[in-house]
Formats: sequence, C-alpha cells, structure tokens
Amino acid sequence: MAPRLKERYVREVAPAMMKEFSYRNVMEVPKIQKIVLNVGLGEAIQNIKLLDAAQKELSLITGQKAVVTKAKKSIASFKLKKGMPIGCKVTLRGNIMYEFLDRFINLALPRIRDFRGVSGRSFDGRGNYSLGLKEQFIFPEIDYDKVEMVHGLDIVICTNAKTDKEGKAVLRYLGMPFRN
Repeated sequence: MAPRLKERYVREVAPAMMKEFSYRNVMEVPKIQKIVLNVGLGEAIQNIKLLDAAQKELSLITGQKAVVTKAKKSIASFKLKKGMPIGCKVTLRGNIMYEFLDRFINLALPRIRDFRGVSGRSFDGRGNYSLGLKEQFIFPEIDYDKVEMVHGLDIVICTNAKTDKEGKAVLRYLGMPFRN
C-alpha cells in the first residue's frame, strides 16, 4: 500500500501545482527526492557511547539504520583527528521518506513547545529546505527514560524544484506549516 502522503501528492498536489505554475507536463511538477537527517556530536570525541545512543535513536525515529560520519579534517583546537567518528546521518528515499515526512508534519512538529510554524526562509536557492531541531524528544518513538543525552538534529528535505518558490509550494501543499 502506498503511503498516505504519496497518494495525496499524486491526487491533489501535482494537479494544484500544474495549475498554479502552469506546467504543461506532469513530469515538470517538482517532487521530493530525499530527506537527510543528521546528528553532529562534538561530545563524541570524549565519549563514544553517546554516538552509539544517537545512532540508535536516529534509527528508531526513521526506521532505517543510521550511518556513522567521520571527521574530514584534523582540528587541533577541538582535539579532533581526521577519521574520528563525529556524528551520524540517515538518507531516506521512496516510501520510507513519505512515511517519515507524514509523521514529522502531523505528529512531531505539533509537539514542539510554543510552535507557530516553521520558518519559510530556510531554502537554499534551489528548492531544498533545511530545518534544525533543538531536541529529539518531539518524536513519539523516543522514550524519555532511555535517553543518555539531549541533542539536536538537522533535517534537509531535497526537492527537484528549480526555485525556492516552487519548493515551498510543494511542501505547503503537502501540509508543512509555514509561519506567515
């Protein structure tokens, strides 16, 4: 069975986008290509167990195993050597991506304290949207008692839109609550 958000994209979003931007072909309509979740832990230099916990939490949130990322350069002032594990990330595509986005928009975002919508200015010029979260507790899959350390995560939603306006329109039609 196709994810709810994917069906919504086919039935509602694509026709609305074709009308708004006057595309001639359905293949011109921008779509979401991938979602990347990234956790950077500078504290992992001293305590590697924090990185393992963050990797498990990220895997729990997304339903896909997180990959450990390593430092590209040595930085002496941070006591960081090239190749040391420093964070973890997950790249979501296909049905898993739509399932995650659906849960993120409808379950996780409303759990943010004093939430008034996400910023509409976090686009990169090519229709990709970046978002940073201060804590991982907004996801219902995380158990408060088993968390070793509170950490944030970055979420990047990559689209094949040519402009920020088109990328924002796709996300708005999918239900992303942008601030006015």
